[in-house]
Amino acid sequence: MLNIFARASISRWTHPLGAALVRVGLTPNMVTIIGTVASVASALWFFPRGELFVGTVVVTVFLLFDVLDGAMARAGGNASEFGGVLDASCDRIADGALFGSLLWWALVVADDRPLGLGLLICLVGAQVTSYVKARAEANGLHADGGLAERAERFVLILVGTGLHGLGVPYVLDVAVWVLAALSAFTVVQRLHAASVSSDQAGTNST
Repeated sequence: MLNIFARASISRWTHPLGAALVRVGLTPNMVTIIGTVASVASALWFFPRGELFVGTVVVTVFLLFDVLDGAMARAGGNASEFGGVLDASCDRIADGALFGSLLWWALVVADDRPLGLGLLICLVGAQVTSYVKARAEANGLHADGGLAERAERFVLILVGTGLHGLGVPYVLDVAVWVLAALSAFTVVQRLHAASVSSDQAGTNST
């Protein structure tokens, strides 16, 4: 949902910055890899140590690289099918590192099993949500949208983590369990969309 409503406003600054990065010789694939490595390293360094606020700020900065690579591809006219595969693969790695490092913190450092369970659901939900779309598209079906796409997942979990790092009580627990519920619902939404798309394809073929 945020991808639709925020795309125009974000593009106002990502397009000029993407064009500038292309002019200095960087490629979209380079920025994708740099952003992924940096965000993964930051999540694995800060979150398991309990440095939640600093970790949130640093991880957020590097996750914004995911917005820039697309802008660079459009500005440079060098978008490729492999670039899309690389970007999607790196997204899954970054998602896994973010939720995995928070899961480690919850279970090992904070000794909070309910929170750890919620984060585990969020981790699995993030991967399955993306897999349903990829698998559906591979079969010629459509399974886009949903209440908790990648942007919504990041906003919820990073806002909750950052505020928890500042000492705000209960906010992370609320964010995690809201996201867990939304992730499960989004998986169902996408499966339903794929089912409808399949039925429509069958109808059209007859």
